Amino acid sequence: MGKKRIVKKSGQQMNQGLMARSLSKVIKKKVSTGTLYVQSTYNNTKLLLTDKKGDALAWSSSGSLGFKGAKKGTPFAAAKVGELIGEKAKMIGVKDVNVVVKGVGSGRESSIRGFTSKGIDLSTIQDMTPVPHGGCRPKKPRRV
Repeated sequence: MGKKRIVKKSGQQMNQGLMARSLSKVIKKKVSTGTLYVQSTYNNTKLLLTDKKGDALAWSSSGSLGFKGAKKGTPFAAAKVGELIGEKAKMIGVKDVNVVVKGVGSGRESSIRGFTSKGIDLSTIQDMTPVPHGGCRPKKPRRV
C-alpha cells in the first residue's frame, strides 16, 4: 500500500510577519477622534483610519495581512484587519471614531467588532453603500 501522506492545510492563517511589520511603523501624530472607513467587497475588506480633516493615519486590508484568494473576503480575515487597525489606533491615541461603511461584503460587521474589541468607542455608524436608483438600461428584447 505504501505510506500515507498527511497534508496539512494552512486553513485561515494570517502571516504573523506581515502583521508585526505593519504594527512596527509607529505614527508620531497624536489624535483623539477620527473616522474609520470600511470598504467591504465580496473579495476583500479594506479599513482606513483618518483624522477629522480626512488625512490618512493608518490603513490595512485582508490581502496585506497575507490572506489569499477566497479567504480574503471572509469575516475572519475582516476581524483580523479590524484588530490590527484597532492596535494602530491605540498607539496613535484615538479614543472614539465615526464609522463609514461602504460595500456589501461579509466583512462589514466583523471588522467593526474586531476594531471595537481594542477598547475604542464608536460615535456613529453610517452606511454609504452606493445604491442604483434607476439602474442601467435593460437589454433589448430578443427577436426570433
